[in-house]
Amino acid sequence: MLDEAKRGRFERLVLPHLDAAYGLARWLMRDTTQAEDAVQEAYLRAYRFFGTFRGEDARPWILGVVRNACYSLLARERRAGPPAQAFDEEVHGEEALAAGTVVRFPVDPEAAAIQRAEREQLQACLSALPGEYREAIVLRELHGCSYREIAQIVDVPIGTVMSRLARARKLLQRSLSAQMQDRGTGT
Repeated sequence: MLDEAKRGRFERLVLPHLDAAYGLARWLMRDTTQAEDAVQEAYLRAYRFFGTFRGEDARPWILGVVRNACYSLLARERRAGPPAQAFDEEVHGEEALAAGTVVRFPVDPEAAAIQRAEREQLQACLSALPGEYREAIVLRELHGCSYREIAQIVDVPIGTVMSRLARARKLLQRSLSAQMQDRGTGT
């Protein structure tokens, strides 16, 4: 167990990254409930082994713990049964609205529909990426991690991070272009 000083340091260094941890877990797990479970397990592991953490930037460290927890849970799930349900922001976003945690402001309906369609299109293309590319692009573009941080989180050389990002961006661009062409031709 951690003493009060270490507990305070944990709270100061690791807890501020809870949102980023959940965001990464949600993309990796593709299910909100499983993402919550993964983050909870990761934070328990991180708390238990916080004495081994060295440094002041806990973000890459905790995101690495979250990543490992996600893959552990996914491996257990593969051995146990049916595939995970895909994350659906429309469904789960409504839960947040109903709970009163999100406030909606009046928006132009046409602009909102276009924005929602574009968001869904991007999410579908991101979800279709292979896992290693998806995690690299999510860490870089959605969480703003540096190449060095991604390399630390994923435990690969920086060159591998760079090539994964390049490939992910190319695949994402092709996928989005194909969807736009399909939309333009009505197919």
